[in-house]
Amino acid sequence: MTTKTLEHVLRGTGRHIVLIGLCVVVIFPVFWAIVTSFKPANEVFSLSLFASHPSLENYRDVFAALPLGRMLINTFCMAVLVTLGVLIVSICAAYAFMRWEFCGKNALFLLFLGTLLIPVQVTIIPNYLTLAQLGWLNTLPGLTIPQLATGLGIFYLRQQFNNFPKEVLDAGVIDGAGPLRMLWSVVLPNMRSVLAALAIILFIQTWNEYFWPLLVTRGLSSTTIQVGLQVFLQENSNAWGALMAASVLSLMPVLVLYVLAQRQIIAAFVRSGIQ
Repeated sequence: MTTKTLEHVLRGTGRHIVLIGLCVVVIFPVFWAIVTSFKPANEVFSLSLFASHPSLENYRDVFAALPLGRMLINTFCMAVLVTLGVLIVSICAAYAFMRWEFCGKNALFLLFLGTLLIPVQVTIIPNYLTLAQLGWLNTLPGLTIPQLATGLGIFYLRQQFNNFPKEVLDAGVIDGAGPLRMLWSVVLPNMRSVLAALAIILFIQTWNEYFWPLLVTRGLSSTTIQVGLQVFLQENSNAWGALMAASVLSLMPVLVLYVLAQRQIIAAFVRSGIQ
């Protein structure tokens, strides 16, 4: 083995060791939460990596203390509706920015981009007062509609749409395809991985939303899982096993979604270079 080859092997081994170490650091808290959720109360503070007497008692306690199923459904509905709504708005806006030239195009895009610079706290009170006047407090529209006003999706998709081959669009025009047909049959099928990546980001961001549901909902049966976890922590501050069980249940839908869509997400990152 030559010196250069040995150096290359050692360098690759060092990189893998660093990556494995980072993976352990990221995965271990999740693993510890899952293990703790199955430990009885007298083993919660044990340093053992596995429960010596696994039990579902913590999960039973959580379902007895909280309407966990209802809160998970509320959170899932909110996350799905916000994700779909932002995707639809972002696709239409990004396609318009790519497809047509019009007066004030760049200025309008800068306005959309400027919404990302506005702190959420600035819009909380106006949004709350508007929902109160509409009678949407403690409702699903009140949870979802104000979260549709974001420039993140428009910014991300515009960058991706601008990289779409112009020759393909010109060929569609020659074949007589209209704007909507072009979008549905040509552009979107080639942007599946990009849309999947944006969808997973939006879903996770909405799933973890805490302050807005806390503000507009009343009662545990109409709120989300993140608010429920905080309420459970305040009322049962020493029930760490049950709290870990609730946290695991709140984490599972996001993990399942990522596992199902990880190939599209990785493909989007490789193709787009996180532009």
